[in-house]
Amino acid sequence: MEPEIQPPLPEAPPAEIATGAALTLEPLAPAPNAPKFRRLRWIFSGSQGLRAGWLALVNLLLILLAEAILIPTAAAIHPFKIGDTAPLAVLLQVLTLYLAVLGVGCLNSLVRKRGLRWVFLGSHGLRAGWSVLTFAALAFLFIVLLGTIASTIGKALHASQNQGITVLAMIIGESIAVLAIVGAAALVARLERRRSILAFNLTGPRRLLHFFSGLAAGFAALSALVGTMAWGGWLHFGPPALSGPQIFSFAALWGIAFLLVGCFEEGTFRGYLQFTLTRGINFWWALALVGSMCLGGLLATKGQGIWGVYIIALLGLVPCLLLHLKKAEGAGFWQAAWVTSTLFGFIHTGNNGENWIGIFAAAAIGFVFCVSIRVTGSAWWAIGCHAAWDWAETYFYGTADSGMVAKGHYLTTSPAGNALWSGGADGPEGSVLVLGIILLLLVALIAIHGRRKPAALVAPAAEEAVG
Repeated sequence: MEPEIQPPLPEAPPAEIATGAALTLEPLAPAPNAPKFRRLRWIFSGSQGLRAGWLALVNLLLILLAEAILIPTAAAIHPFKIGDTAPLAVLLQVLTLYLAVLGVGCLNSLVRKRGLRWVFLGSHGLRAGWSVLTFAALAFLFIVLLGTIASTIGKALHASQNQGITVLAMIIGESIAVLAIVGAAALVARLERRRSILAFNLTGPRRLLHFFSGLAAGFAALSALVGTMAWGGWLHFGPPALSGPQIFSFAALWGIAFLLVGCFEEGTFRGYLQFTLTRGINFWWALALVGSMCLGGLLATKGQGIWGVYIIALLGLVPCLLLHLKKAEGAGFWQAAWVTSTLFGFIHTGNNGENWIGIFAAAAIGFVFCVSIRVTGSAWWAIGCHAAWDWAETYFYGTADSGMVAKGHYLTTSPAGNALWSGGADGPEGSVLVLGIILLLLVALIAIHGRRKPAALVAPAAEEAVG
């Protein structure tokens, strides 16, 4: 009887591989299908680098960018018009063309040396800059499309266009904005091979609890600010503006409106932007972005409010530089927070009635919201706090919110005394007292939620990838 032949046992993997495979987290890589990427590469590049058509397009974009920066800067020093034959005008036009050609040459050289894949993809997949540009372009297209549809429906229903800021108008406008960023984020998430838009700082433990604690914190902080101003005589209360069922109906409508505001602004700044910049920014890119905002504010002559942007930019400069020099772990998060907070203050310079304190307060509260992501693991506390703050300020107390007094508010208030303490036309956010309230809010946030170990904010980029 012949002995039974046993099949050979599979070889065990080396010990270092067996143990290391379970512990090593692979960086996010979209792992595109090779034939598809080769077709994409053929569209953009040839044997000499980028194809001529793309080079011409990039050259045109760089010319427009250089003109947008250089010409306003020079015009602020010595006024002139495009087409002038003055030496300064001619020099600037030649310099603009030279910079554009130099930029195209550098880009083409990088494509030839490192390949097209390197330009668009990094260790975490699609590079952060391209991701942000894609998100911004898609969000803009969705806003234009949905806004056009809403405007067409409004005209068909003969809706008045001059009713001022009403709760229904805000709900419609903010709904369009939320749908636009959800659509843009969904497409970008698909492009980056993430499971859903929740990957953009919307996951994490105890999300519902954090959202409701944010609601309580926002209402309590604004109430403390209003109470302090009333105690000091810088805010006077009048009779309630609503009565009966209107109190509850407007409370619910404004609640919906400001929940949408919180979802839109926090979803954009503390959700998508904070997440994306964290995985792909360094100090020099952060400095360039913050510096461009300061330069843009200077050239646009946005009044005294722009000083709030300058202050937050300077306050973040040294800490971010030190983190960069020390190569500290998590430096990307704080550099991203510097950029998103400065940008949040910068966009508020377009509001009517804003002063420099209000702009700085907007940027500072934006930083507090970034800290909330660090200590809670998601942006849900920030969404709740933002919504409740605006609801209490606009509806419940009836004060100006970034210079806006809305229709359908419950209580009636009016500022009194020095605008430094009362906020003037800006409302409570323009009062110097708001800075103390924001500081107390930050301390309370850290005291309540900061006892736990901070959530890892870069590793989830890999964990959210799907093959």
